[in-house]
Amino acid sequence: MTRKFFFLLLTAAVLSACNAPQYQTTRQSDINRLTKSASFDMPKVALPEFPNRTFNVLDFGADNTGVNLATEAIQKAIDECTAAGGGTVIIPEGIYITGPITLKSNVRLYTEKNSFVVFSHDLDLYEIYDEWFEGIPTKRCTSPLNALDAENIAITGHGTFNGNGDWWRPLKKSKMAPGQWKKHLKEKGGIVANDIWYPDSASLLAQSYCLDQNVPVIEDDSLWQVVKSFLRPVLLHFVGCKNILLEGVTFENSPAWNLHPMCCENIVMNNVSVRNPWYSQNGDGVDIESCKNVVINHCSFDVGDDAICMKSGKDKPGRDRGIPTENVVVDDCVVYHGHGGFVCGSEMSGGIKNVEVRNNLYIGTDVGLRFKSTRGRGGVVENIYINGVNMVNIPNEGLLFDLFYGGKGAGEETEEELAARMNAEAPAVSEETPAFKNIVIENVKGANIKRAIYFNGLPEMKIQNVTLRNIQISANEGALFRQTNGLIIDNVNIQAKKGEAFSLAPTVENVKIN
Repeated sequence: MTRKFFFLLLTAAVLSACNAPQYQTTRQSDINRLTKSASFDMPKVALPEFPNRTFNVLDFGADNTGVNLATEAIQKAIDECTAAGGGTVIIPEGIYITGPITLKSNVRLYTEKNSFVVFSHDLDLYEIYDEWFEGIPTKRCTSPLNALDAENIAITGHGTFNGNGDWWRPLKKSKMAPGQWKKHLKEKGGIVANDIWYPDSASLLAQSYCLDQNVPVIEDDSLWQVVKSFLRPVLLHFVGCKNILLEGVTFENSPAWNLHPMCCENIVMNNVSVRNPWYSQNGDGVDIESCKNVVINHCSFDVGDDAICMKSGKDKPGRDRGIPTENVVVDDCVVYHGHGGFVCGSEMSGGIKNVEVRNNLYIGTDVGLRFKSTRGRGGVVENIYINGVNMVNIPNEGLLFDLFYGGKGAGEETEEELAARMNAEAPAVSEETPAFKNIVIENVKGANIKRAIYFNGLPEMKIQNVTLRNIQISANEGALFRQTNGLIIDNVNIQAKKGEAFSLAPTVENVKIN
């Protein structure tokens, strides 16, 4: 082979590689860099790998005009891809209406630019199955994007997945302008009771079976089908999966939580946008539940409930599962609307440990950094490191520890409701007692915040060993600390418009202020 011919071949190969479709841009070296800089011993988070095979859903008969259901074609492409040993399933530009899609091992679902996948609200497309919701075992409808015990799976590209959640979610009249409320009723039909819109009378009926806020307790199996419209799925639900990548795409308008990996390992979210309407009930951004080895990097959230949430089951079911969420890095993320920017709890009964949050920006979230639980949960939240968070226009607390959480959003609960729980007789410490300890929060700036900081621990299990360092907050009210043992306040500057900058209740012990 002549040297000239060799270079021609090399040039052709390079050009071919440059022109080849890039189905993902996240690199293992970037993930390694993020994990190695964690404040704890973070295991390697392995990215999924895929063979060089492609399966185009249009070749399987998918309609990209938004007229006919594309469910069968998309699922067939996924099934054939995994049967062949894996590869990439391509969703070209266009509009796809579909029912639930099940992702399987060794499949990367790639969405091209200008592709829009909207999940139908036709209840007949969604089976009812045994599930967990808000940390409790129950029944729910099949999640639009789902996977069970799959390995090496990814959703990447540039497209949008829309859960059509406005057809599922109850809606409070108080959260809508009069014109919006009338338009919603006209377009969606449904039924109104106590100034709350329900998609149908069955959804309203299900409320009467709810001992908990959103989980009906039904002993007659035949009734589950009757109340099907109430069993709102999360948009993406992966259970027991390993090596997951979500990259570049937008997830929006979920019937309930948006992204919910549970009991999964090795998860990477990179450059993902998560959106739900601000009024969406249970419209969380991402809920990491009983998972380990997670990286959430350069993502944006604008949602109707907590944005970036760490969870591990609720009360006895969560303790019995006994799988903590651990080894998590959240870096370079922005949150717009949300009940909390970064949140631990309230379902933390299996424990949460080894979590680092850094270089985050929260704009207008109800609370900035939110730690919450209540008696009955049990579980331990520990070894949490927060470094480099800016927040602005926070209508409640910039930093909140609430161990008397009552299930309502920040600012929605009355002083009387909170006082009733706080004045209840303190029980003996048991497996039902939640604990929050060994937490470092540093390099935080906040402006235009209602109350800078509020610690409200349990008298029988105080908040333990929290360090606040290099914090500067301007707020209407200062910092109030209750039921805390082991508090370090180092270079914390709070500019309060009224009252004292710092207020330490007599229940605070072992305080060091520098």
